[in-house]
Amino acid sequence: MKFVIQRDQLMDSVQNVMKAISSRTTIPILTGMKLEATTEGIKLTGSDSDISIESFIPAEEDGIVYVEGIEPGNIVLQAKYFPDIVRKLPQNTVEISSDESRNVTIRSGNAEFHLNGQDPEEYPQLPQLHTEDSFELPIDLLKNLIRQTVFAVSTSETRPILTGVHVKMDEGSLEFIATDSHRLASRKVPLDQPEGKSLPAVVIPGKSLTELNKILGDSDDKIEISVTDNQVLFRTKHLYFLSRLLDGNYPETSRLIPEQSKTVVKIDAKDLLQSVDRASLLAKENRNNVVRLVTKESNHLEITGNSPEVGNVVEEVTANDVEGEDLKISFSAKYMMDALKAVDYDQVKVEFTGAMRPFLIRPVDDDQILQLILPVRTY
Repeated sequence: MKFVIQRDQLMDSVQNVMKAISSRTTIPILTGMKLEATTEGIKLTGSDSDISIESFIPAEEDGIVYVEGIEPGNIVLQAKYFPDIVRKLPQNTVEISSDESRNVTIRSGNAEFHLNGQDPEEYPQLPQLHTEDSFELPIDLLKNLIRQTVFAVSTSETRPILTGVHVKMDEGSLEFIATDSHRLASRKVPLDQPEGKSLPAVVIPGKSLTELNKILGDSDDKIEISVTDNQVLFRTKHLYFLSRLLDGNYPETSRLIPEQSKTVVKIDAKDLLQSVDRASLLAKENRNNVVRLVTKESNHLEITGNSPEVGNVVEEVTANDVEGEDLKISFSAKYMMDALKAVDYDQVKVEFTGAMRPFLIRPVDDDQILQLILPVRTY
C-alpha cells in the first residue's frame, strides 16, 4: 500500500475516527485504526463495538486532488501514536506506505517515522446496513435535535434505557425525547415521508449522539439515517457513523406532561437565564443549587438563592405577562439554565401547575420544542 495525501484532510479524518476508538476495549485490534487505500481514495475506520466510524477522503473532488500515487492496500495502525505523528508532521503532504511485513513508513519533509502495523484481516467487518427503514434530514436540523435533547439523558447506569435519546417517527413527524426522570427535553419536526410510513421507535445512546454532533460540520447537506433491530447508521457523503441501540422499553413520557396550567409566565429567555444564573451563585452549597421563584404583583418575579453559611441573593425580574394563580416554587438552577439554553428562542412561556408539579418551558410561538422540569421540595 502506498499513497501521498494532504495532511489537513488526513488530520480531520483521523480526529473524527478517533472518537470511536477506546483504549479500554477488550478486543486488542480495536485499539488500532484501519487504513484502506483504493483507487477512489482513502478510508479510515475506528470502532469500540458500541460506535463505529468510517471517514472517507476522496482521491479527487470538485477538481481538487487530495490523494495521489495510490497503490491499493490496507493496514491497521496503532491509534495511540498515529494521530500525534500526523499532527506534528512538518509539511502539508504526507507519504504513507507499508510493505509485505506490515512495516509502515510515514514521510513528510525531512521527517520519517516507522510504525509496526497490524493485520487488517483481524479487524472486524462493519455491517453494511441497507434497510427499508431510512430517511433523510438536513445536517443542521439533526444537530439542533441532538443539542436540544441530549443534555437531559441520565448519566446513571441504574436505568440504562434513560442514558439514551428516544427517537420515534410517525404520522409525518420525527420526535427526539430525553429524560433522566427529573427533567425531560423533547423536540418534534415535520418529516416529508410517504403516507403511512413509520419507523420503529429506537433508543440511541446519548454518548453516540454527542460524538456524532461533534463530528458533523454545520451544513444544510442531507444526512441519511437508517435503522435496524439493534443498530442505527448515520451516513453523509464521506462519513459513516454506526451506533448500537439500547435494549428495553422507553417509559411512556407523554403522561408526564401536564394538560392544563395554573400559572403562565411569558418572559424574555435571556433575562430569566441570567437572573437564575446569578441566584445560583449563592445556592451552590446544596448539590443541586436550588433557587426559588415567587410571583409578585405587576408581572414581577422574585428569584432567590440561599446558602445559610455563605449568604443569599434576591433578584427581581420583570416578565412580559403573568397569568393565573400566585406561585412559590423551588427548582434546580442548572436544570432551568440547561432548558432555557436548549429552547433557543428569545421569548418563552413557563407553565406551572402548582408548587410540587412538573412545569413546562417552551417558546411562546412554537409548541414543537418542550422542556419539563420537576420542582424540588424545600422546607
